[in-house]
Amino acid sequence: MRRASAPPADAAQESSLQSDAFLQYAVVLLLAAVIAVPLARRSRLGAVLGYLAAGALIGPSGLNLVGNAEEIAHVAELGIVLMLFVIGLELSPQRLWVMRRQVFGIGSLQLVISALAIGGVCELFGMGWKAALVVGLGLGLSSTAIGLQILAERKELQSPHGRLGFAILLLQDVAAIPILALIPALAIHKATGDAGSDTLVVARVIVTIAIVVVGGRYLLRPLFRIAARSKIPEVFTASALLVVLGTAMIMEGAGLSMSLGAFLAGVLLADSEYRHEIEARIDPFKGLLLGLFFIGVGMTADARLILSDPLRVLAMLAVLLAIKGAVLYGLARFIAKQSRGNALALAAVLAQGGEFAFVVFTLALEHRLIDAALRDLLVVVITLSMAFTPLLVALGARLAPKVASGGGDVPAYDTLDGETPRVIIAGFGRVGQIVARVLRASRVPFTAIENSIEQVEVSRRFGSRIFFGDPAQPELLRSANIDHAEILVIATDDPDTNIRIARHVRRLYPHVKVFARARNRQHVFRLMDLDVAVVRETFHSSLVLSRDVLEALGLEHDLAAQRVETFRAYDEKLLASQHLVYDDEAAIVKATREALAELDSLFEADEAEQQREAGA
Repeated sequence: MRRASAPPADAAQESSLQSDAFLQYAVVLLLAAVIAVPLARRSRLGAVLGYLAAGALIGPSGLNLVGNAEEIAHVAELGIVLMLFVIGLELSPQRLWVMRRQVFGIGSLQLVISALAIGGVCELFGMGWKAALVVGLGLGLSSTAIGLQILAERKELQSPHGRLGFAILLLQDVAAIPILALIPALAIHKATGDAGSDTLVVARVIVTIAIVVVGGRYLLRPLFRIAARSKIPEVFTASALLVVLGTAMIMEGAGLSMSLGAFLAGVLLADSEYRHEIEARIDPFKGLLLGLFFIGVGMTADARLILSDPLRVLAMLAVLLAIKGAVLYGLARFIAKQSRGNALALAAVLAQGGEFAFVVFTLALEHRLIDAALRDLLVVVITLSMAFTPLLVALGARLAPKVASGGGDVPAYDTLDGETPRVIIAGFGRVGQIVARVLRASRVPFTAIENSIEQVEVSRRFGSRIFFGDPAQPELLRSANIDHAEILVIATDDPDTNIRIARHVRRLYPHVKVFARARNRQHVFRLMDLDVAVVRETFHSSLVLSRDVLEALGLEHDLAAQRVETFRAYDEKLLASQHLVYDDEAAIVKATREALAELDSLFEADEAEQQREAGA
């Protein structure tokens, strides 16, 4: 009987070398990310730039520590697939319908005008119309990661230009899917030119999408229901990954983008009860693989292009920023009717190229719509535009007051009518809604102002007198007739906004009595400085909960209520005394320790008195 021959020594040695190389690549990639990303975030440049810089440093144009960038790119492509799945989860039909005017109106105009303008410039320099179209669409996209991060850091997500910027980015995320589907179609048409084969391709695309949509609608929820009933977290995670990769594989088999399948699966699950759990399970994989994708892009970016042809690179960068900045400014100023300062701020935040353009141009290179030299040049230009974004935002912030002085104030989203309310509610979240229900039941006229358009749309369905706008804007409060109101209830959930509103009203409308919710003791102290009636948002409910716990532990109802009342009275007294020294941390710590000891003495005295009364 012949024995099976042993594997050749050179094959085993090659396998060992491949394993060692994989470990080396993994260590280098993780080390680069761990070092570069925190440095980029500390410099307020964002994680995306950190990943790109790390890739450029370890790539062929840098230290050349990782040689096999193509294999890494194939694995990292899954990061984009998972990112599109998560984007689909966030795009519920109801949310899109509420924001339809800004998303599908202004957002579509921005992408179409930017793509046509950039593509027109490309054609002027001799580029074919298909390549020009792909370049225009790719560069028309902005960076969602950088744009939202800057708006969040500057607390401008709820500002007029912040909401408009979010709507534009939302449209771009949606539009990225048909753009990715368009590239293979352009390549097929270029290769064949046969109308019959094109018809078959279109039919195959429609049938595949229909299968995914119909199958997903009737199969996804039962799948996750079974996974949830198993009560095994790993099974739920595996089910989520199976859905993402399965739909991606089906789309790729039909000649479409894997990202399109993942996006459709996300949209189908956007309204399901499993949405948040799925997103939580997918997010770690998405973050890691997406970071790996950006590192791979950085590795392919040839930084030597900047040194070899700096004028060409800088000229393309200037054209990109100028065209997109002008389009964004014009749409914000003349279509959305925003002030010049807000229009300038929007242009500064979104004028850069986007991370999804890397995907578009990589796919275009694979389908030979553009060549490698052009792709490398575009990647360098986009990376530089991202790096310049924080500088543009800082410059725009300095110019905005000067520019805005030449134009009018930002108009409110709604025109407030002339009815004079007795109470104005600033913020219509969970606190403001309860106050409004009590006032309505008591037949007290009030006006509510809320800066979330989704909340406004929902509340109006129930007949609430609510208007969209930023309650921190003095003009909006004045148009709400605050000078004739008796009471202002500040119920917004941002402490800084609360303080700003209270300070403004105290200065200009001293006759208005102000009540404000407070999140914590420091917030209470700052409101007390303004002589505002403060209600701690969780204090009273915590006292009720404490009383119920004491009763559940066996204390009589009266004794439990007495102890809670003793604590409440003492804590109110302590709050007033700490207000005098709240800016002195050492004094606060000392007062708190003394208060704990004194409170223990009070409870001990209460217990002794209860025992004496029981003995008598």
